Amino acid sequence: MTNPTRIERDSLGEVRVPASALYGAQTQRAVDNFPISGLKPWRAFIWSMATIKLAAAQVNRELGLLDAEKAEAIVRAAQEIVLGRWDDQFVVDPFQAGAGTSHNMNVNEVIANRATQLLGGKLGEYRVHPNDHVNMAQSTNDTIPTAIRLGCLWRLDELLAALTDLAEALTAKSIEFDDLVKSGRTHLQDALPVRLGQEFGAYARAVERDAERIRRSAEGLRRLGIGGTAVGSGLNAHPEYHARMVRKLSELTGLQLYESDNLFESMQSMADAVDFSASLRTLALTLIRIANDFRLLASGPATGLDEIRFPAVQPGSSIMPGKVNPVMAEMLDMAMFHVVGCDTTVALAAQAGQLELNVMMPVMAHNLFEAMQVTIGAVRAFTERAVRGVSANREKAEGWLAKNAIIITALNPLIGYTQGARLVKEALARGVPIRDLAVEKARAGEIEHRDQGRPVSAEEIEAALNDLRRLTEGGIVT
Repeated sequence: MTNPTRIERDSLGEVRVPASALYGAQTQRAVDNFPISGLKPWRAFIWSMATIKLAAAQVNRELGLLDAEKAEAIVRAAQEIVLGRWDDQFVVDPFQAGAGTSHNMNVNEVIANRATQLLGGKLGEYRVHPNDHVNMAQSTNDTIPTAIRLGCLWRLDELLAALTDLAEALTAKSIEFDDLVKSGRTHLQDALPVRLGQEFGAYARAVERDAERIRRSAEGLRRLGIGGTAVGSGLNAHPEYHARMVRKLSELTGLQLYESDNLFESMQSMADAVDFSASLRTLALTLIRIANDFRLLASGPATGLDEIRFPAVQPGSSIMPGKVNPVMAEMLDMAMFHVVGCDTTVALAAQAGQLELNVMMPVMAHNLFEAMQVTIGAVRAFTERAVRGVSANREKAEGWLAKNAIIITALNPLIGYTQGARLVKEALARGVPIRDLAVEKARAGEIEHRDQGRPVSAEEIEAALNDLRRLTEGGIVT
């Protein structure tokens, strides 16, 4: 059975549109032209564009340019979209015509048709026109970059809250694990002792620093170019439109927003979006590093480090009974690989702009909003289902430390580097603890003081190596 359609018209002619669709001819052409990925716009993109249309209707009415009845219908229709009522009407693939004209017209047509309904008209009748009324004083070229900025800022607090929760969970573990002295590792080889709490405290601080980078980079997104219209000149927009739109959008969104000091630059350059995307990439790289450390520390349990253990959230194998894998860390890795890919797309798209416009904005918008979505979801899941439940395997961690010959480094001020290296080599060859070997050699009078040339006593060796926690606190061991 054929689905019913209605006929709409645009500048190219007639187009058949689903009879019940709020969108119109230009949206349908985009659907037909771009059956690329099956993906739809992120909610952030729908929300931000609808908010811009709402603000524009109010500003243009206040300026005496838009009939009050039409303006009110546009406002009501846009408010419904802001609240998520018509999400299924936004159907244009992210891989679409350059600059985002298809997405802009999708929004214009949905609002125009819904506003027409609110005024008692029929779909396609357009008592409120998509271009003349909904798009008044606007262009795709200034609404899309403004929507990108607003959409990222819309979820900024949500992202930062997720990172705060992660940092706090890591900090709580750093306190819980502070008394566990274990072997440090550099180059994946034995190194001086650290406390497990120190490792987790460093992870927490790294996440906090990345959150601050994101917060700083987001400041550039607050500068809006709305009112530049097609090329930055502001043609067909009231001279007061730009400043009024920034104030209105601040009022509607609760966001702190600023006027652009150069509308031409705001049209040409997507550098602020690149800066923000790069801060997400930096976070992603930090989280990949942390996830991989977790996987390494949890490796085994019988044949790996096994110094920490994850909560068992699901079976780890379809063939090996009893296997439990670090699935949340693996998930975080994959999610952050994807975020890095999103950033690469944003970077390539940003440099592809020419002259007065960047036509690659649709794919930039999609990848920025996707990166935020994936990051928020992955961080929350990792925090709740991995970090909060991670435990320390004290027996294994302390066992590895007992076998670590590199703690001899603590004796450098006493016996010097050369004698220490010789002891490490012998301890590894004989398979004996470095402490036992050093005490044995000292009792035999075979170790000399580095500077004084006198024999070092076994008591001095034991005093330097007895308190291994002391080795995690810096300074010179004497």
